[in-house]
This record gives sequence, C-alpha cells and structure tokens, in this order.
Amino acid sequence: MTTVMDLSEGRIIYATEGKGKEGLFPFLKKLARKGKKLRAVAMDMGISFFSAVREALPNIDVVFDRYHIMALMNQGIESLRRDQQKELDDIGKQTLKGNRFLLLRNYDSLKPNHKEHLDALMQANQPLFVMHSMKEQLRLFWKIPEYPQAVTFLDTWCKDAILSGIKELVKVAKTLSGYRTAILNYFKHHITNAALEGTNNKIKTLKRQAYGFRDIEYFKLRLYHLHTQSYSLSG
Repeated sequence: MTTVMDLSEGRIIYATEGKGKEGLFPFLKKLARKGKKLRAVAMDMGISFFSAVREALPNIDVVFDRYHIMALMNQGIESLRRDQQKELDDIGKQTLKGNRFLLLRNYDSLKPNHKEHLDALMQANQPLFVMHSMKEQLRLFWKIPEYPQAVTFLDTWCKDAILSGIKELVKVAKTLSGYRTAILNYFKHHITNAALEGTNNKIKTLKRQAYGFRDIEYFKLRLYHLHTQSYSLSG
C-alpha cells in the first residue's frame, strides 16, 4: 500500500493499494488542480514515485529520504561482504558472516569491545575497510549546516568512491550522482520520511486487526483516522 502524509501536521492524507505510479498519480494531479502550496515532497528512492511527482508536480522539489540513502549504502556493504566471503576459507567465511551486524551498525553506537573487533576485521580486509569508512563519512553528510558545503561534500564523496574501484561502492556513488539534486534538496527543506515510517507500525497493527476484511475503502478510512483530523482530498 502507498501512503501520503502531510508532514506539517503529521497525518495521512491519502492511501491506495499497490506501489506503482498509477495509484499515486491521480491524487497528485488533484493536488495540482487545487493549487495547494507545496514546496517539497520527501520520498524513498522508488523510480515510480519519483516519476509520478515529477510529472504531476514539476515545480516542487523532490527530497530523497536520508534513511533510504543510508540503506542503499548498507546494501552495498552487505553485497561486498558476501563477495569477499567467497574468497575465504571456511573459518574466514564464518568470521565475516558472524560480524555482519558490526559492519551495518553506526560505528559510534558500538560498544568498545565491538569497535575493537570491527577494527581488527577492517585491518584484515582492505575493500571492507574502505567501504565502511565511506559509509561513516556519508553519515556526516547529513550534519552539514549549509547547502554549498553539502554540494562540495557530495561531489567529492562520489568522486572518491568511484576512484576506489570497488564495484559495490562505485555502484552506490553512481546512483547518488544520478539523483544528486533530490539528495541535495534535503539541505533546502530538511524533511524526511521519518514520521511516515513511524506511522507504518500503526498501519501494520491495523492490517492485523483488519485481517479477513475485504473492504479496502473501510481500511483506508481507518488509516485517515489514525490522526484526529480529516483532510478534504482524502476521498
């Protein structure tokens, strides 16, 4: 199911079945016709959503959600870990597999003994060391206070990532370069999908409660009433 939230008020204003452009596009066109004063839309990196917004609302800024960008980086690390694992003996494979969570967790959130373990692992594997270091650098990107510095940081990061020659890191860098504008728009609007991601837990609860019900319109109404107010464009 695709859901749209008004970030200024923290409530769901639209829901539709599926994850494609066809379900979202009519609602976006309705927003455009009603002349709603939208400045930006935060979303994940799904191409269908991006296409729908660009076509229906060409004059507003798209902001790719920072957490989905970091998830893309973690997917790259996991892919590299699996690739490196193939080159090791059985003991080495188990060691690398057993330390998967250390590679994906934020370094500053690890316990001291886990940091020592990860540091030793990085010393033994140069590609993983480089990619993990680049991940930690990318985390700092979101703390940059001004747009011009963010532009310089992202361009330099992508250049360094490509020069590394690590295919998984190069793939991430090329993806980020391709969506450069939508990523940098975060520093103009400072919005994310975090509120909607939190609401998704409530949606999952509703789905469990509604198991066996086939009336999708009733389920949508339940979603709209997760928050106290209604919205004129919900119907």
